[in-house]
Amino acid sequence: MSQENDRKRAREDDENEGQDAVQPATDSRENAKWDAAVSLEALRAKLQEFATERNWDQHHEPRNLALALVGEVGELCECFQWKKDTECLPGLPAWSEQDKDHLGEEMSDVLLYLLRLSDRCGINLAAAALKKLGKNAQKYPAHLVNGSRSKYTAYQDQSKEQSTGTQDSDLNSAPAKRPRVT
Repeated sequence: MSQENDRKRAREDDENEGQDAVQPATDSRENAKWDAAVSLEALRAKLQEFATERNWDQHHEPRNLALALVGEVGELCECFQWKKDTECLPGLPAWSEQDKDHLGEEMSDVLLYLLRLSDRCGINLAAAALKKLGKNAQKYPAHLVNGSRSKYTAYQDQSKEQSTGTQDSDLNSAPAKRPRVT
């Protein structure tokens, strides 16, 4: 049933193609604007259609997709390799439009492989990302990490102390006995 729904959505997308298609912008500020109408689900469905039309499902095993994703991440990183920090400021003002377009293509490859991998693994990537964001909010409370780049383990004890209202001095001052490892 899911494949039938995917095909139906794809046919509807084909019928509407051009009416609401996202046109590539030429100005870098325009490229930074996101189209809220393009969802992960819409991309996933188009990617499924693309693979189905080419009979690629047989090749898109999770392992193969994960390895391909790693390769694409490498290509993305090559865009930044050997550049100075001053060349990689937010918005990439030192980059040519051609370099930014190439970066966008490499980012797209990473996104598309990740979406395809999630689809073939039966993972709702949008739901998983929201769940992970919730976990990260608990792991990195804003009032403790604001402006810090430290790992959560650096302030984990502070978080526990604040949530329980205890201080180190309130705790048993005798050192904990640890089992001897031989």
